[in-house]
Amino acid sequence: MLTVLLTGLRARWAAFLGSFVALALGVGLLTVTGLGLSATFDAPEREPVRFASAPVVVKGRDTLTVEVRRGPTTAPATRKLDHPQPVDIELLRELRARWTVTTAGGPDAVGVDGPADRVRALVGDRAEVLTGGDRRRADPEPEQDAEALVALDSLLGTAGGVTTFVSVFVVASTFAFAVALRRREFGLLRTAGATPGQVRRVLLAEAAAVGVLASAAGCALGVLAAPWQARILVDGGLAPDWFTIRATVHWPLYTAFGTGVGVALAGAVAASRRAGRVGPTAALREADVDTDVLPLGRAVLGTGLLLAGLGLLVWTCATEPSELLKRKSYTSRSMLLIGGLALLSPLLVRPVARLLRLPGATAMLVRENSAAAVRRTAAVAAPVLVTVALAGSLLGSATSVTHTKAAEAREQTSAPYVVTGTDLKPVAAAPGSAVSASAGTSVFVRDGEEALVKYRARAVSDPAAFADLARLPVVAGNLADLDDRSIVVNEEWERRTVGTEVAVWRADGSGPVRLRVVAVLALGTGDNGPYVTRANAPGAVVDRIDARGVTPRALAASGGTVRTAAAWAAATHPVMSPPIRLGMVLVLGIALVYTLIALANTLLMATSVRGGELASLRLAGATRAQVLRVVAGEAGLAVGIGTALGLAVTAVNLGALGAGLAALSAPVALAVPWAAIGAAAGACGVVATAAAMLPAWRLTR
Repeated sequence: MLTVLLTGLRARWAAFLGSFVALALGVGLLTVTGLGLSATFDAPEREPVRFASAPVVVKGRDTLTVEVRRGPTTAPATRKLDHPQPVDIELLRELRARWTVTTAGGPDAVGVDGPADRVRALVGDRAEVLTGGDRRRADPEPEQDAEALVALDSLLGTAGGVTTFVSVFVVASTFAFAVALRRREFGLLRTAGATPGQVRRVLLAEAAAVGVLASAAGCALGVLAAPWQARILVDGGLAPDWFTIRATVHWPLYTAFGTGVGVALAGAVAASRRAGRVGPTAALREADVDTDVLPLGRAVLGTGLLLAGLGLLVWTCATEPSELLKRKSYTSRSMLLIGGLALLSPLLVRPVARLLRLPGATAMLVRENSAAAVRRTAAVAAPVLVTVALAGSLLGSATSVTHTKAAEAREQTSAPYVVTGTDLKPVAAAPGSAVSASAGTSVFVRDGEEALVKYRARAVSDPAAFADLARLPVVAGNLADLDDRSIVVNEEWERRTVGTEVAVWRADGSGPVRLRVVAVLALGTGDNGPYVTRANAPGAVVDRIDARGVTPRALAASGGTVRTAAAWAAATHPVMSPPIRLGMVLVLGIALVYTLIALANTLLMATSVRGGELASLRLAGATRAQVLRVVAGEAGLAVGIGTALGLAVTAVNLGALGAGLAALSAPVALAVPWAAIGAAAGACGVVATAAAMLPAWRLTR
């Protein structure tokens, strides 16, 4: 058996090359991803900047802590404040009486040159005492790096998931197609006395050998590529400037290597079972037309994934439509639909291929050959489906959500002009005009008795002008009733009945204050409310002015940027930010590279064994150019079928997203990324045509 294995690997090295490259690339990407994740987990401790020379920092409270219910007892729940509380004047006087105290840019914190234990005893619970690396919490925007690392974790996790999904798919498809091409070989082995178990073991051993070699190469590739990827992430704004990736942690290497070997074996299991069922003479009697192209196990798994994806879409749209707007959600749903449709693709290839009704003998041969060779056509169409569906669903969903947010923002004001900036100066309203100034703030509220929730809110200066200019989706109540003792909430709030009082903590942690609900807004994309007055937003500064009946010249005196409402909505809700665009390019680039590898490998294998068929066409009178056109047409038709199926998945995902937006009372502004889909399909078409015509040109010389 070992001799058969080694001989097979040596004789069929070209057939295993595609699987080797795909696995090596996948393991390399998983290695880089794992090393990147480990770098975020073990981020180096940053040195404090603001109070670098002070051994102790006394900082005003910057969190709100409220007791909430945890089972039969209570526990503290903590949320970050927008505006840290200043150090108490009396406490500051006591500190200065004992030690040297330094201030740096604000009353929220001071540096103290004294022993930490004695400072802590004096301060008690009146403020926070920071030492060591914790002193960095007094620096401006101390959470910025942490937030960047969280976003980076999300990106790397998505990239790792897509890599694993596509690599399993490509390797499994490659092994399955290779087994279909080797049926005569397996029939001869069975005739020579090989048992089904021995045939299965040969295939699994081949997969293990390829998996071990490819995984080792991939780990080495990942270690070499890790510093390069870190530079890309930093330059693209996806990681902090200090972020680096070093191969000093070994668990990502072990995980990637084990995953690579497991993927190779998982991809070969189904193929080996099919190979073991080949009888001694079945392969010798088999016609060229593919039969039994959709085994029961594949049909059940594909149907299950497809139904699960569709059911999850319907369930989410009916119960939590806001979940449809999240990146992780539409990525996972897309993978379910893609996996299900790809597994069922052999069932769809033949009827779709029959739809080609172009005149001429070449078109007829392309149609009939594609319909007869279902396995070959499906093996080409499936990876194209993966790439087109991912490009359409991920980019389409992200762009649609952004377009919807811009349209929603534009619809929510009747003001012709919007001014934005930091700490805007007041603008006088002339008779017949309306000027509504507002500021960003936060409010905190208990969600039931079990959680403390922080909501981003807007604080309006003039409730009457706000009610006059706002065009918010009010489902109950009246915006004109807003005053210093009331609040406008949205449908996400637990207590959202007009007239009900809610206990609210303000952005600086003061409270709770009881505010009466005067209006309830539809949830929308998540930016609808709540709204309070400036009296309930301590520390908030005006950053937006909506105006009607005021000239742009007069508005410019506020010190901000004056735009029309449409221009403001477009500027504040760009199609896609550069970091998000780079993340999408990385994820979709992974899928495209895998697809091109799968196409080249499949068509090189498939066309190389068609010497007799192509010779028959020449004997029937076809010229060499006609034969090459037939081969190219078959490759193009398979790519077209994959593109059509990918567009079907895109349509389902975007349709569900549109239904969810409508359920949220948000404007539906769906966008199909035709440029990205066209580029992906075009690249697939070029590679598929070249990979099919190269061996055909050699065989027809």
